[in-house]
Amino acid sequence: MSAASPVLILAVWTGIIAVGLCLGRVLWAFLWIGARSVWRGLGPWQPGRTDQRVPLVGAGAEPAHLGYYWRQLWVDAWSAAGYGIRVVWTAFSDPWLNRIVRNLFLGRHSSGIRGRAPIHRFWYRFLLAPGTFVGALLGAVLATVLLGVSLMFFGLLVGLVWLGCATAVPVLRGVERGWALTRGIRVKCPYPGCYRPVPLAVHRCPGCRTSHGSLRPGRYGVLGHGCVCGQRLPTTRLAGRGKLTALCPHCDRVLPATVGTTRVVHAPLVGGTSSGKTMLMAAMVEGLHAWARRGDLSVEYASADDRRTFNDLNQELNSTGWAHATTGGQPRALMLTVSRGRRRRLLYLYDPMGESVSDAERVRAQQYLAHTDGVVLVADVLADLKVRGRLGAEDARRAGAARPSTQGPWETYQRLTGELNALTGRRRGRLSVATVVTKRDVLDQLVTLPVPGARVDSWLAEIGLGGLVRALGHDFKEARYWAVSAHAATGTAPLESEQRRAAEPVLWLLAASGLKTAALSGASAAEPEKRYTPA
Repeated sequence: MSAASPVLILAVWTGIIAVGLCLGRVLWAFLWIGARSVWRGLGPWQPGRTDQRVPLVGAGAEPAHLGYYWRQLWVDAWSAAGYGIRVVWTAFSDPWLNRIVRNLFLGRHSSGIRGRAPIHRFWYRFLLAPGTFVGALLGAVLATVLLGVSLMFFGLLVGLVWLGCATAVPVLRGVERGWALTRGIRVKCPYPGCYRPVPLAVHRCPGCRTSHGSLRPGRYGVLGHGCVCGQRLPTTRLAGRGKLTALCPHCDRVLPATVGTTRVVHAPLVGGTSSGKTMLMAAMVEGLHAWARRGDLSVEYASADDRRTFNDLNQELNSTGWAHATTGGQPRALMLTVSRGRRRRLLYLYDPMGESVSDAERVRAQQYLAHTDGVVLVADVLADLKVRGRLGAEDARRAGAARPSTQGPWETYQRLTGELNALTGRRRGRLSVATVVTKRDVLDQLVTLPVPGARVDSWLAEIGLGGLVRALGHDFKEARYWAVSAHAATGTAPLESEQRRAAEPVLWLLAASGLKTAALSGASAAEPEKRYTPA
């Protein structure tokens, strides 16, 4: 028997002890405590407990938690995996290395009781201690390898979840953007001094009234954002974002409730001072309500402020019969929601003061014209010098009592058209113009002028405004003409038939946006004016 035989026997014995200890107990114990530690590391599982891994809420520009998928998913997965591995090696260090193996090498029982007989101490030191050490080390290594392989698959699943969320963000944004473009929804601020596009409104939390400027799928969440107050806010229109209060991100004023879900039709009323714009707008609104009473439309005010504004105007007309001249700077749009069938439009009616078209610089300042979908040209023909020159003495007195505008329709058009191209980005040729001759109740009393008939464009040419008709037909995509008595459509004893007629220009412009109101605007009864082609 060689000298190496006892060493070989000891090594074989140590191996037997190590393998038996590893496969019989240590490996499974380490795997259990490692897996349990990974699960606990995903916590805390008790509500209200703080977690230093979570960043402060609202530390960035948005007062909301970062989406779990964006960062916290990886932080939790990495920290939980690291915690599980550390616990395995902590268990190997104590109790196995620092207590059990150490006691055995000191000739003690694993519990720390010293062996009574020398044979016991020899057994502990040379026959059990090496095998126990190797078995514990082998168990820790194998547990780490198996746990690491499991964590790799776990990391793959985490990556798939993150990839799904990261892919869902541009998909949801694209779907929402495509839906808005398909339906022609382009939100613009209706307030004076702003009128700027609103690609994404600011939304208020219904709980704490905090403003969220990025409430859409993104790094703060895919389907919802967690506000600083704990309220869950939807990020898409389909999920209910439209139910939240929306504000313009530029001027911080409240937008209509239907903004972002309804196509907007901008219809400015353009005319000189005292041309009858304000009374015509009141007649148009009354006319829309008259059509609604017949069941042909559904009309609602976009906000309480719009209802209050119109009620004040209506009270003024009922008490005096006239509307005071529009004053102030740029106008705030009067907003109405007009529905027919399943389609709906948000109508912006602008009533600027007459001085806004007195010169090119003032027209250029009317930034809402950049978003117009169609122009309502308010034509007070009694303000035209050529028309006034054809009046007799009695008719001239009647015309003077009607408070003619300081600017004729041809002058208004000339000052408007030069700046409209620049404001609309050279798309005037794609716009429609509804020309409304006002003060028809006075025109019908004049004996030295023909009475406006069914073809108002022919009547305008007959009284000397043919150049205006030709210019409108040449410069705009489509032009139609009406003659309306706003005085007969408003006040204490309005004529409902005249109210409905006053609403026809607006219904015609709405029909151009896809709302099925062409039949109500008289489009089927009269041939639209075609584009004028010079001879």
